[in-house]
Amino acid sequence: MKPLELEEPLWREEISFRQAEERYVGRRQFGRFLMLTSVAMLAGNVWIWVRSRARKLTDFPRRAIATVGTIPVGGVALFDYPGPNDPCLLIRRAQDDYVAFQQKCTHLSCAVVYAPERDRLECPCHQGYFSAETGAVLQGPPPRPLPRIRLEREGRALVADGFEPPPGELP
Repeated sequence: MKPLELEEPLWREEISFRQAEERYVGRRQFGRFLMLTSVAMLAGNVWIWVRSRARKLTDFPRRAIATVGTIPVGGVALFDYPGPNDPCLLIRRAQDDYVAFQQKCTHLSCAVVYAPERDRLECPCHQGYFSAETGAVLQGPPPRPLPRIRLEREGRALVADGFEPPPGELP
């Protein structure tokens, strides 16, 4: 009788029993992963920057938003500008003084409200306060002023015609 030659069973080729070695990630493989992740993050940031610059250069629509005299002094009217999902506030601060701002706080996009007794816009989420005249930050965590909407009078209509540059920034 011939002695049995020891052959490695087929199942040992198919099923790994060296799992610890398979979990090991080499330096080159890890470096490649980090490099690809960094390039993807850079591309994403460039895309966001390009879109923000493109939006600033676009022409905004002219849209009638209210009629002069329909809002009482110290009153507020809500409207959407420039698109249907961009809430804004129109404030009548005095007899002939109308201002309009986007309603999203520049901190975490909470809705700001007008406080006529203090003549300021307030963000109730984190106690951020904005000037009702310019939109500048008065207090709190908001990093930027509220975007102010340029208003024009055409007869008795108040027309929104784009955004004013923030104070201290050239158009």
